[in-house]
Amino acid sequence: MSLRTTTLLAAFALLLAGPAVADNAGFIHGTVITESGTEYRGFLRWGRQEAFWDDIFHSMKKEMPFADLAIDYLEEEGDEPRNRHGEVKVFKWKIAWEDDGYSSRVFSARFGDISTIRVTGNDEAELTMRSGEVYDVAGYSDDVGGKIHVLDESLGEIDLKWDRIETIEFSAAPSGLHAPARRLYGLVETEIGDFEGYIMWDKEECMATDLLDGESEDGDMSIEMGRISSIEPRGSSSSIVILEDGRKLRLRGSNDVNDDNRGIMVEDERYGKITVGWDSFDRLEFREAPGSGRGYDDYDNHKFLRGTAVEARDIEHSGQLVYDLDESESWEALNGRYRDVEFDIPFERITSVEPYGHDSAVITLRGGEEIELEDSQDVSDSHDGILVLDDRGEVTAWIAWDDLEIVRFE
Repeated sequence: MSLRTTTLLAAFALLLAGPAVADNAGFIHGTVITESGTEYRGFLRWGRQEAFWDDIFHSMKKEMPFADLAIDYLEEEGDEPRNRHGEVKVFKWKIAWEDDGYSSRVFSARFGDISTIRVTGNDEAELTMRSGEVYDVAGYSDDVGGKIHVLDESLGEIDLKWDRIETIEFSAAPSGLHAPARRLYGLVETEIGDFEGYIMWDKEECMATDLLDGESEDGDMSIEMGRISSIEPRGSSSSIVILEDGRKLRLRGSNDVNDDNRGIMVEDERYGKITVGWDSFDRLEFREAPGSGRGYDDYDNHKFLRGTAVEARDIEHSGQLVYDLDESESWEALNGRYRDVEFDIPFERITSVEPYGHDSAVITLRGGEEIELEDSQDVSDSHDGILVLDDRGEVTAWIAWDDLEIVRFE
């Protein structure tokens, strides 16, 4: 067992010790039922990464039911949806057709949006959302197929393999249950502005007991994140790390401190999840966290997307909306990039989306802020259009991205 893994498990073992070290509401909690019928209940962590309700579960959707609805609607309207290359194509729109169905779409949801996970294969699962909707997913990331760390409330540390698991049932942590560690929080300064919120460094370290690795003039170091005051890049190969006690270190030789870093993730209250690439990253200043994040009960407000899509000549279509033939619920996220910063913004925080040219869109948030995003199917002419349904679930319109003036959400 590596030093890194040992430290991770030791952090989870803090549950067994005396006083609580942090508010526990934001930590993922639930019951894991194995194939043997044994139940393990406590805090959960996906590998060495996701441990909080606002962390993102990634996989691939196995089906695209709204694409079927769109094709049926267009065929009824007299349009031919398939071309000779085996692609679904209508006007300037196309969905690649594969032998086993439509090209897959990435599934992403906050852990707090999920009710249960039922394991259906080595890298497959059936997810039931808090809304009651069910999604079959497979592959794409180790969120499906990887190990699950359980800090059982009675037994202590359990490390479960995916193929031994039958079901995972999520639940809010009991109020008196000691949290495993303090969650990282800070201010990230970038070339496009500052972002403040809960931090996941290198898409992995998110607790004060997690380790930052690097080489100093005196040798290899593994420093607890909770002992660090700030991190500032020095070019592509090293970083200046200032400790809480004032000591200053220059570290190199690890993706924790150079441009191999996978990204600094920030849960920012304005946008949702932000991922800052190394080229845009200027500085991280750690600050005292105002708790551990939103609790499980704070995510139980799902609803279908509703609003008005306005196409050319100001023709309006109102009803239930399916964005990009994929996103249909308020918990789902719009993806886009501004320079080297990626945004995953839940639709529940969005007032409108207005195409801007072929490759970008202006997103207006419920707080009134506007941001232009690009480099994503959600905000470019790769978009598969807006599907509009009535209260009976019948399709009333499909608007191509090139014809869309603006979509406003209720």
